[in-house]
Amino acid sequence: MHIVVTLKQVHDPSTPAERLVLGPDGKSLANPAGVSDVANGYDVNAVEEALKIREAIGGSVTVLGVGSEALKAHLRRAIAMGADKAIHVEGAGGIDSDPAVVATLLWAAIRTLQPVDLVLCGRQSSDTDNGQVLFRLAEQLGLSAVSPVKRLVEVTAAGVHVERLTDDGVQRVRSALPTLLGISNEANKPRSPSLKGVMSSKKAEIPTLKPADLGVELPAPSMVLRRIYFPEVGAVHAEIVSAGDGAAAGRALADRLHEEGVI
Repeated sequence: MHIVVTLKQVHDPSTPAERLVLGPDGKSLANPAGVSDVANGYDVNAVEEALKIREAIGGSVTVLGVGSEALKAHLRRAIAMGADKAIHVEGAGGIDSDPAVVATLLWAAIRTLQPVDLVLCGRQSSDTDNGQVLFRLAEQLGLSAVSPVKRLVEVTAAGVHVERLTDDGVQRVRSALPTLLGISNEANKPRSPSLKGVMSSKKAEIPTLKPADLGVELPAPSMVLRRIYFPEVGAVHAEIVSAGDGAAAGRALADRLHEEGVI
């Protein structure tokens, strides 16, 4: 089974808001000193799920990403985790990237990797939370798409049986291969690369494909990023309600909330 996993580079979502810096154009974020970009967490979950499938039924795992040269460090880490190979596609892959363009570049690259049995993507990226690319990619590949997947119940050479999250619970879905799955963070806990994996990943070649190499005409942008801004936060007033014991504190809190019209 050949599994392709898509991976994106994002600003570290754990960075405190007060340390984020807007770019001079007002449409980008500049990394503050000492803060590096990271691989999108959901995509790392997808890498882990691909490795688990390969361990269970065999096959190979190819990790694919669109972005700048800096993306190669995260592709290399995926190899250190256990992926068989990685491919870098040159293009805008950050917060200002366009979902239609990224999906087209991924589609064109995946065409060169056929046959592909299963495509795994993160359910969304932590920078924009758009969740568009995987569905656009599935449409261009002519595949069904199931997302967000919280658990792979069964994977065989013929198809997959998964659980996907819905607004009111969990839905079980079966899909024949080839198909595309959007993996959620509930699916697994990604492994840490072994020392052997890290050492071997340093020797791995990660080819770079340019749009011209793929022979694809990129679509017009599907959206326009007007600006990025930080919402204004007013002063926050905190009040501690204290009393002699828990029951009294509960009554005092209820009285205070009633005074404020909350209850």
